[in-house]
Amino acid sequence: MILVLGAGGQVGSELVEKLRAKHGRNKVLATDVRELENQNGPFEVLNALDKEKLHDIVERYKVEEVYHLVALLSATAEKNPEFGWKLNMETLFTVLDLAKDKKIKKVFWPSSIAVFGPNTPRQNTPQQTITDPTTVYGISKLAGERWCEYYAKNYGVDVRSIRYPGLIGYKSLPGGGTTDYAVDIYHKALENGTYECFLQKGTYLPMMYMEDAIRATIELMETSEENVKIRSSYNLGGISFAPEEVAREIKNHIPQFEISYAPDFRQKIAESWPASIDDSAAFEDWGWKLEYDMAKMTEDMLKNLG
Repeated sequence: MILVLGAGGQVGSELVEKLRAKHGRNKVLATDVRELENQNGPFEVLNALDKEKLHDIVERYKVEEVYHLVALLSATAEKNPEFGWKLNMETLFTVLDLAKDKKIKKVFWPSSIAVFGPNTPRQNTPQQTITDPTTVYGISKLAGERWCEYYAKNYGVDVRSIRYPGLIGYKSLPGGGTTDYAVDIYHKALENGTYECFLQKGTYLPMMYMEDAIRATIELMETSEENVKIRSSYNLGGISFAPEEVAREIKNHIPQFEISYAPDFRQKIAESWPASIDDSAAFEDWGWKLEYDMAKMTEDMLKNLG
């Protein structure tokens, strides 16, 4: 059985769908802190901080693989730092310890470009570089990377990770991240033809269409163990663009669309992150390749939201 923790989130909802299509709907157990509608397979309400219930679920369902997607995202965690740290770290330890104790065989845990900071090279950010995050989310993700590598090296835990860039998809609403403008802009373009962006013009960030992110996640989990040479987290680059560029692409489909700018506290967070990412290690180790550029992504987003 495959267990997905945080199945109601932006990544989780689509990952569960893809895994069930691939392995069979009864082979993938989805969990979330609240009841989820439209589940076509096994589901349990679970607060991932409830260690005893998580252990019970792993035993009852004979779970072998865990996709641990539970997290408080960047902008949300800044409003509640202590809880952000608690949720992001304690739940990871619970899952890593289950793997250490041989209760599960394989773990996926997502990191983020939030591990980088103001002293990280912003252009073509290398796999190995300065990591000095300025947010609670980034600090917790960097700590998580170090613990994943520690458990892999010292206890033989098969843990695999990707540093996700900003993720763009049409199946769920924005969830409190700094890159969420790139999801919201499509919704607003179709709803009223205008969008007020919380980032400044010219703010470049690495982004990725959800189809590519989910495919990369599953490809990494399914590649042979000897191919996984990095146990902290793999860079994943995607496509880098600024708000005015995605707005220009939208105008190709909705000519009357207009964008305006009203930067808020998320601008400072964005400025501490890379503008583009070097993901050559993922290509070399397990054959990662991007499929969706901005034009293809925009066309698909508008078609599915329209």
